[in-house]
This record gives sequence, structure tokens and C-alpha cells, in this order.
Amino acid sequence: MRNVVNDYFDVAVGVVRKAGRFITQYGSGCEEFEVKSCDIDFVTKVDKMVENFIIHSISKQYPSHKFIGEESVAGGVKVNLTDDPTWVIDPVDGTMNFVHGFPFSCISLALLISKEPVLGIIYNPLMDKLYSAKEGQGACLNGEPIHTSKVKELRHALVAFETGTSRDEEKVKVVFENFKTMVGQAHGIRALGSAALNMAMVAEGRADANFEFGIHIWDIAAGCLIVKEAGGVCIDPSGGPINLLSRRMLCAGREELANELSKKLTQYYPDHD
Repeated sequence: MRNVVNDYFDVAVGVVRKAGRFITQYGSGCEEFEVKSCDIDFVTKVDKMVENFIIHSISKQYPSHKFIGEESVAGGVKVNLTDDPTWVIDPVDGTMNFVHGFPFSCISLALLISKEPVLGIIYNPLMDKLYSAKEGQGACLNGEPIHTSKVKELRHALVAFETGTSRDEEKVKVVFENFKTMVGQAHGIRALGSAALNMAMVAEGRADANFEFGIHIWDIAAGCLIVKEAGGVCIDPSGGPINLLSRRMLCAGREELANELSKKLTQYYPDHD
């Protein structure tokens, strides 16, 4: 199995690096976009180009594999996660950043087999940073090993979290409650505007924890594996095992920090994918 995953990984890295060229062409921003669910939820032609390129390129190599892509789902395709090899794609995570030319956007790509991630790639082509992991083989940044931090207590932790792309009144209330909690109890807070890159920061030990409500499987599938392979944990924000389809995620460099954070968060339960 390891050799097969290594082969999948080599193909995926090549495809993702090529797909990144679509993003770098718009490094100063992309003024043309469409609104999806609300006025802060965007899609650009580059999102669609990247996703189509990845699906087409991998399908040529592995025609029996399945795909779950953010823009395909937005276009009406149902999320159908089976035990079959399934590639999960966020073509431009951090579209708001991309539109504004803020250089924190990435491609997030994971391969799931039997509904579990076996490889994950998060690539920010604007900074040429490629985070990656293969199950049981550790995590890397541009080929060099990375590890999570050793911070175990919230009062010493730098926590990444986002306001999200929803104007839903209940969701916004929860965001403000958790912001207040983090300001009062964490060492510091950060928001990169990309769920995948926030998770990459945890994997690299630059941030100590990250949580988010309302994200999707394509935002977190790669990041969950990369964090775990770097020595961290990914759990449900209320504690317990993570469900990649629940639209809820908490990750941390250490289990103790994850457990403490889960007890202090105001919870929010979006509709499942």
C-alpha cells in the first residue's frame, strides 16, 4: 500500500504544482468573481480552471478514481464519499484573499481511501510553499520535515480561527463569543483567511491550534492528515473523533491543548455536507 500511495503522491504533486500556475498569473488580485451563498462567498474563473485541470489530469492517470471538488459541488454535484479512492479538492482556498491580492491562497488536495486521508497536499504557489503528508510517513514543507509545537495550555497558545463566509446571525454570534474567549484566554489569535493554511501553520508549529465551524471536507481533508503526521491532533470541536463531513474541526499541536480548547468553545452545528 505504501508504494501505491507514494506513486499517487508523486503524480499529485506534479499536478498541483502545474495547477498553481493559474493562481500565480493573478498574484496581484482577481477582479472578476461571482457571488455564491452570500456577498462574502466568492468563486472566480481560476477556481474552476484549477479544479477542472486537477480532475482531468488525475483522471488520465487513474480513471477509476472518484472526486469531490468544491466548485463541482457548488454546481450541483452531490457529496458522495465512499470507500473508493476519492480525491478531495479545494482549488483556491482563501478566495477572498485571492480576489484582493493578499498572498495567502492555496490549493488543497487530499486522497481518501476507505474514507480516510492517505495523502494530503496544501500548496501556496504565491509563496511556493508546499505542505504535504503521506499516511505513516510524516509531514513536510517543501520536502523538509515539519513538526507541531509543544504548547499544551491555551494561555500559552497562538490560536488561528476565522470569521467564515456566512452572514448567518447565529453563526456570527458564535464567532463573536469565541473571539471574546480567545482574546481573554489565549496568548494570541491570528486569521490567515484560509482554513487549509491555518492548519498548515499548526502542522509547522507556527500556530498552536486552529478551529472552525462551517468549513467543508475540501477545506480540511489534506490539513487533517498533515497536522496528524506532524505530531498533532484533529478532533471535533466539542471533543471526540472528527467527522470530515460534519463541517466542524479543531486541530492542535498537542492533545492537551485540543482538549482544553474544546471545553471553552461556544459550539455551532452547521448542516452536514
